[in-house]
Amino acid sequence: MTLPLVTALLDALEEPALLVEGERTEAANDAARALLGPRLVGQNIRFAIRQPQALDAILSGRTGQFEVLGIGGVERSFEVSINRLSPTLLLVRLVDRSARRAAERAQVDFVANASHELRTPLAAVLGFSETLAEEGALPESIRRRFGEQIHTQAQRMMVIIRDLMSLSRIEADRFSQPSGRVMLADVLREAIQAAAPLAAEKNCQIMLEADQSLGTVQGDLPQLRQLVDNLVGNALRYGCSAGGKAVEVRLERAGEWQRLCVRDHGEGVSPEHLPRLTERFYRVDDARSRDSGGTGLGLAIVAHIVERHRGLLEIRSRPGEGTEVEVRLPAR
Repeated sequence: MTLPLVTALLDALEEPALLVEGERTEAANDAARALLGPRLVGQNIRFAIRQPQALDAILSGRTGQFEVLGIGGVERSFEVSINRLSPTLLLVRLVDRSARRAAERAQVDFVANASHELRTPLAAVLGFSETLAEEGALPESIRRRFGEQIHTQAQRMMVIIRDLMSLSRIEADRFSQPSGRVMLADVLREAIQAAAPLAAEKNCQIMLEADQSLGTVQGDLPQLRQLVDNLVGNALRYGCSAGGKAVEVRLERAGEWQRLCVRDHGEGVSPEHLPRLTERFYRVDDARSRDSGGTGLGLAIVAHIVERHRGLLEIRSRPGEGTEVEVRLPAR
């Protein structure tokens, strides 16, 4: 097979691919040039690949497959495949495994975090129940207080389990676009009515401004209810901690989108936290979140619902200025 023909075949591959003879890069496809630099061909392979394990295998002519970190980025994971085309010519292919590794890490982190979140209330339940089960009379006030703590911690575990199951169901459906028709304005009114007790507890007013001329969006009604409930609930819990403030909820048309904005005037969030707010169990302040009844899953659920509905999510916040969450859903 001639070198021009092999080069043409390289260009047909989606993954980065190189032809290496000795220490010289003889050919590279577009994906390889995008990953490793535009001036690969004719250069020493050391200028393209500096990852020690991969470079050693290529220079020694060792064929096979192995996975390495550090090609094209410190955290990127690639499967390196080396095949011999002639006594001196090697075909080197680089298959990006970063997404798979990230998913595996996320799964491990998810199990670890879920176990940690459940361990704390479970330990409290076990401790109080063991005390109640011991022989000997306890004062009625202590017995009642222990019973209330067991009930509170059991409820907390139920909320965590409920949110975990909800997140699992949403993730399972993320590739199937919803087929129902939903009036977002009606969902907002129902959510605000349901949040009235929490608003009263926080001494916080909810201001609703909704364009009554808006039609429906294509969506899953229970999931959109959950999305709005989570956004309004978060704004009340964390944006009205001082009391006497307002949460503003707006629904309007923005071109081909229906735009929902929920804004509070609370403490706000520092910029370094914003990219991680939709991660499972991520909390800006652990103690404050638990005291408010949060599980650390609310915005993760919101993000997955928005993704399933082919929408857009943006969170804007500054310390001392409050937080605004914007969700855009296709109008048609």
